[in-house]
Amino acid sequence: MYMMSLMAWLAAPASRDAGTLNKEKCIKIALVHDLAESIVGDITPSDPVPKGEKSRLEAEAMEELRATLGGGPIADEMVSLWDEYENSTSPEAKLVKQIDKFEMALQAFMYEKAQAIDLSEFYSGVKEKLADPVLQAWFFELAERRLQQLPHLPALELGNR
Repeated sequence: MYMMSLMAWLAAPASRDAGTLNKEKCIKIALVHDLAESIVGDITPSDPVPKGEKSRLEAEAMEELRATLGGGPIADEMVSLWDEYENSTSPEAKLVKQIDKFEMALQAFMYEKAQAIDLSEFYSGVKEKLADPVLQAWFFELAERRLQQLPHLPALELGNR
């Protein structure tokens, strides 16, 4: 659940925008994103839940969390950071969105190894959504490891490096 926060901690200082990114804010956004998902579940693009409905469920979860915390500055900050993530209104939120896409590919790799199944569809389009060179490098490394460790599966279409 907290893998995104760890990746934000690692990626922010190495990011192409490292000089302008607030690492702590990246980590907080990743944590808040995971909090909403912990309440409603991790709804993936392949689930039969429309994007608007997913957003509504997560917004309700964040309001439930705010109420549970009794309101106040920390609760307000959590909801604000979640909204920032949902709407990609800051460089930190944009980086964390990319980390979320990379994490989906990483989870697919872990499931493929553990369950001996082909989840190639989960990698589709991820590379194009990774604008940050650090995350692109992580993705290429993941694709290479997948090819080495799971040679029976089809290679990922990566295009140019």
